[in-house]
Amino acid sequence: MEIRQTIIEDLDKVMEIYDDARNHMRENGNPNQWGGGYPNIELIKQDIYDEKSYVCVEDNQILAVFYFNIGSDPTYLNIYQGSWINDDPYGVVHRIASGNRKKGVASFCLSWCLDKWPNIRIDTHEDNIIMQNFLTKNGFNKCGIIYLEDGAERIAYQKVK
Repeated sequence: MEIRQTIIEDLDKVMEIYDDARNHMRENGNPNQWGGGYPNIELIKQDIYDEKSYVCVEDNQILAVFYFNIGSDPTYLNIYQGSWINDDPYGVVHRIASGNRKKGVASFCLSWCLDKWPNIRIDTHEDNIIMQNFLTKNGFNKCGIIYLEDGAERIAYQKVK
């Protein structure tokens, strides 16, 4: 497997992966996290143009997609019912989704991010038990609660390599 930046020609497959992820979340007790068609095509196009969207590829097949940026994220400025591990510069992972349920793909993506920057923050919905277990299994620490721009609550995690 390898990670590369998403290109606009990947857009149809990327959106297919996000559709599949939304369905998978609904089927597994998490109908609210990515409701309303989130992430929409305009957001993903912007991620691509900003060079912050990445895909995991194997044998010319896109297996996963995610947003990665090194730098401050406004939703992580305030944390409640806990604290961040540190206040050092960090990388952020958002919108991670794998399409074919191949084992190890999402872990590979997070490992790649940690190789790029050794301090990573990520968040998930309280109903996303699969993601919470995945993050814990991958060594992320639950740090507290953050709120998105729209006021939605998320559980915040961090890992320092």
